[in-house]
Amino acid sequence: MSNLIEIRWHGRGGQGAKTASLLLADAAFNTGKYIQGFPEYGPERMGAPITAYNRISDEPITVHSNIYEPDYVVVVDDSLLDCVDVTAGLKKDGAIIINSTKNGDELRSSLKGYEGDIYKIDARKVSMETLGKYFPNTPMLAAVVKVSSIMSDEAFLEDMIGSFKHKFAKKPEVIDGNMKALEMALKEVTKV
Repeated sequence: MSNLIEIRWHGRGGQGAKTASLLLADAAFNTGKYIQGFPEYGPERMGAPITAYNRISDEPITVHSNIYEPDYVVVVDDSLLDCVDVTAGLKKDGAIIINSTKNGDELRSSLKGYEGDIYKIDARKVSMETLGKYFPNTPMLAAVVKVSSIMSDEAFLEDMIGSFKHKFAKKPEVIDGNMKALEMALKEVTKV
């Protein structure tokens, strides 16, 4: 399955990494892809490290396990760089996308010699400017779509407006802010 893309998400309970992985799976499915999106459950609690996964392919996916050699890793909270080996198994021709304000040298020193591409985005800034609260999952979702090129920005945004209208049917006032967060994040994610 040469076109299979595998993504591992690292976050903390309550930051929305699981939700973002499921939204990515839905968006990819709606563009005609085969998908998997699932969390790894353990003794999760608010603030504890959590892991979620995505598999996305143009062909049926026959693998049903955790992802040990991801193409992309998304780090929703850069404090995890000090306590979780986020680069474990990460392919050198893949990339890591980190929510951080640290500079490239600081990030590289935290990544245990990882030699692949490193991208960052200040999801706090994006979230605060567009949503007025800190919800890092929405900007990180857009960042991984941009870096991985799973789908075009346009197809992603078109799918997400429909998804948000459904998800926030009882809170339509939050749709515009979430869409602005996605649009801003697509522009703000940068390679270090």
